[in-house]
Amino acid sequence: MRWRTAGLLLAMLVIVALPYVVTLNSSRDTQQAATWVIHSNEVKSVTYRIAYLMRDSESAGYRLLTGDGNELTRKRALLASQQVPGLVRQLHEMTLDNPDQQTAIGALESGANGRITLMNQALARLQQGDSAGARQSLRDAGDLFPINSEITDIVHNEDVLLQGRQADAGKQAINGRMVLSITALAQLLLLAIIVVASERQISRRLVAESREGRAVQRSQLIFQAVREPIALFDKDLNSLLVNTAFRELYGMDPSRNAQSLAVIGDGAWNDNVLLQRLHDVLLRDRELWDHDVIQRTADGVDRHVVVNARRLQQQDTDAPALLLTVSDVTTRALAEQKVNELNRQLEGKVAQISDVNRELEAFSYSVSHDLRAPLRHISGFARKLEQHLGDRVDDKVAHYIEVIAGSAQRMAQLIDDLLVFSRLGRGALRLQAIDMQSVVDEACSLAESGVQDRRIVWKVAPLPMVIGDENMLRTVWQNLLGNAVKYTSHCEVAQIEVSVQQGRRGDYEFTVADNGAGFDMQYADKLFGVFQRLHRASEFPGNGIGLANVRRIVARHGGRVWAEAEPGQGARFHFSLPATDAAGAHT
Repeated sequence: MRWRTAGLLLAMLVIVALPYVVTLNSSRDTQQAATWVIHSNEVKSVTYRIAYLMRDSESAGYRLLTGDGNELTRKRALLASQQVPGLVRQLHEMTLDNPDQQTAIGALESGANGRITLMNQALARLQQGDSAGARQSLRDAGDLFPINSEITDIVHNEDVLLQGRQADAGKQAINGRMVLSITALAQLLLLAIIVVASERQISRRLVAESREGRAVQRSQLIFQAVREPIALFDKDLNSLLVNTAFRELYGMDPSRNAQSLAVIGDGAWNDNVLLQRLHDVLLRDRELWDHDVIQRTADGVDRHVVVNARRLQQQDTDAPALLLTVSDVTTRALAEQKVNELNRQLEGKVAQISDVNRELEAFSYSVSHDLRAPLRHISGFARKLEQHLGDRVDDKVAHYIEVIAGSAQRMAQLIDDLLVFSRLGRGALRLQAIDMQSVVDEACSLAESGVQDRRIVWKVAPLPMVIGDENMLRTVWQNLLGNAVKYTSHCEVAQIEVSVQQGRRGDYEFTVADNGAGFDMQYADKLFGVFQRLHRASEFPGNGIGLANVRRIVARHGGRVWAEAEPGQGARFHFSLPATDAAGAHT
């Protein structure tokens, strides 16, 4: 007994002590390896940052040469001279323990300083108006002071160091696995000693049997608690085991042990086709899946149920058993029936809408042709009346004729606008990727070309790509920017700003802001109506349908339109568009 106890203690010591030591060393080595990996990645990151700053500053310098002289580009051109020297010093400090890296970083510092000097020289020449000299300085910076090889050398040195450290870590991992293997052998030895020396094997077996009995009991509880009806039948379709849900559904007497399936539920299962299918499952081992049947259950309700059955082999006998499950899908069947009915109604509505669309097309044709003819007659006869009167036309008559002609012309324009508004609601969307920046630039040029001797300051932020109908969205921008130009006509300097931001739902929210006449927010609900105006036509011309077109187009793209303003303080018009091609779901 003493040697057995000593062996157990020794094996336990090996099992406990060795894994602790191996785990401790492995943790220490892993932490050291992670530290070196982080250090190498930091060195490479700083190196790549230097390369990026040099190239970005040179790119900004070339953009300045091409005439892109905004403030952001000038700041980018100076970033290399401002940040690269500090980053080079940081590299020196991070690689003090590596002479090869110090040499490579020194070469990089020399090349970077030379390039920065020539880049600064190019900026100075550009400010003096010497574009050719500035371009030559930029070329000399790239030709005389290349830094790509130095960048590559620094990164390569760090990769070589990292590979060596990883190889050392791998060797240590192999040693650790060897120690763990020895520990595993010791564990196997300990188990063998325990198995051979165990004097409680019988009691353990009894404990296992007790646990198995409890597991069976738990299985029985779960079987009875399941709300789906489940039953087990013998080869003659007599019940062996049924759960509570099955018994309640078919009104089975719990005092009776075995009942024939044909009489369960007052004949609910007395279906020759179903019984034959169940016999086939027992005899031929064919599974029955999702067999639909309507049964009258114990509560006197006709239920739509789905029956599934498969054959099981009983443990205590060679006779097969039938496992039967029942799913009550009455609610689902009623829902499907309701869906089918709604689909039929929807088809009828679609047909009605098609009829309405055809009537709208006929109405549009009538408006386009039948209403234009009287207007042409009014305009033509007004001119003829003026010619007929000749010198007898006094000021009042001339005014009357001018009012008649102007009203006819305005009515014709209103008809054209109304037809455009009608077509926007019926035409199919041609979805494609659209560069909003180019569309806005085009709309700005068009809006500015229509005014003379106006000073307009445009401020357009970088705009994203969207999915939509390009012609319709071009109409949106032309209306919004045209309104901004129109309602800033009384300003000495018109300031119009276009911006975009991400909304809370991830969509794009575009904004057109101006410093024009503005409007009273209590009338904001009239802005987007057809022929609605908040200013007199004598102040600002127009028919009041442009914003209605904007709202209809944006709504068809799955977005919304709103506005903010104060009288005399300008206005801000906003509209949103989905940030992905999800706009197609709203067409």
